[in-house]
Amino acid sequence: MSTATLTNLRDYLYGTLTPANMIWLAKQLTEYAEKEEVEYSLKPFTMQEVDAMLDEAEADFDAGLGIPHEEVMRKWKERLAHEKKQEMAEAV
Repeated sequence: MSTATLTNLRDYLYGTLTPANMIWLAKQLTEYAEKEEVEYSLKPFTMQEVDAMLDEAEADFDAGLGIPHEEVMRKWKERLAHEKKQEMAEAV
C-alpha cells in the first residue's frame, strides 16, 4: 500500500475516531503486527522443505521465469518516483 493511501486512511481515522478509540486501535494493530512478525520470522523449515523450495526456484530459473535484476530495479525506481509525485501533489 502506498504512503499516500496510508496517509489518507490515517487522516480519515483522525477525523472519525475519538482519542480513546485511536488508542484502542493502535494497541490492536501493534499486537497483530507483532504476532504476525514473530510467526513469520520464526517459522522453522525442514531440510526437505528447503530443498523443495530450492528445486522449485531452480526449475523456474531454468524455464526462464525469473525477472532480471535490472528490470526489478527499474520498476522499483519507477514506483518510488510515482509515489513521490503523489505525495508532493497531495502536499499542495
